[in-house]
Amino acid sequence: MKLKHLLLVASLLTAAQVFAQKQPKTDTVFFEDFNKPTLNRSKWNVEVTGHTVNDEQQAYVDSAATIYMIDGKDEGATNGALVLKALYQPGFTSKEQRKYDFISGRINTRAKMEFTYGTASCRMKMASGAGLWPAFWALGNGKWPDCGEIDVMETVGDSSWVSHALHGPGYFGNTPLAKRVFFPAGIDVTQWHVYSVDWSPESLVFKVDGKVTYTVTKAMVEKYGRWAFDNKKFIILNFALGGGYPGGVNKVTKPYHGLSETTVNKIKAGDAKTIVDWVLVTKPAN
Repeated sequence: MKLKHLLLVASLLTAAQVFAQKQPKTDTVFFEDFNKPTLNRSKWNVEVTGHTVNDEQQAYVDSAATIYMIDGKDEGATNGALVLKALYQPGFTSKEQRKYDFISGRINTRAKMEFTYGTASCRMKMASGAGLWPAFWALGNGKWPDCGEIDVMETVGDSSWVSHALHGPGYFGNTPLAKRVFFPAGIDVTQWHVYSVDWSPESLVFKVDGKVTYTVTKAMVEKYGRWAFDNKKFIILNFALGGGYPGGVNKVTKPYHGLSETTVNKIKAGDAKTIVDWVLVTKPAN
């Protein structure tokens, strides 16, 4: 039995080595495993609410209450982990004197890491609940939607699926270039998954846990408008609450647009979190 076991192990190792050799070699453009005590601001900008879009119900704030690090191993991460946490804070007033009942976090790599083509990946898990709207995405500089937007992962609280989408001139808002991806039975967004996009001059290939879930070609995009994916993009991680997209799916209007009472109670209890293990951007090796 021992000899058979050793032969099996050797066989598996050989197969893994062959598989690794067949994989295209890549160079790392950006890697963040969130292993510092606080957010690394040489890599990330923290966004603070100015103009709120999509009728979202939260204000983004720069606070250790909404953006902080944890020992990721406690949550099943490989190292440290980032937490974006939504909080109930009725009467919060932004510098524009607009009032909000919720605060949350949003970070980006604008002007600190921008890339054109390659693979952007993120390992993350998040709470479920009607109207919870975390996302991992990439955006170009300049006027939206002309700058191009790549939504690698969005969920609006239904734990059984995530969505991918593209926005650009002629295909924005309720864009026709979108795909809802359902998980197999027993699997959902509250578990760890790797969400990624392979971006080339001719296509964007979305994946969940390495499996292709949606492919959009340049020809498909140009049926609607200009291909807006030949310019630099930066990464965004955010945790929105309610608003147009969630409301359009769940039809909830009270107590908040797109945000159910059950979800509000989850936020009040401190259970509305998005946890990010790592973010990786690579490009094919020269």
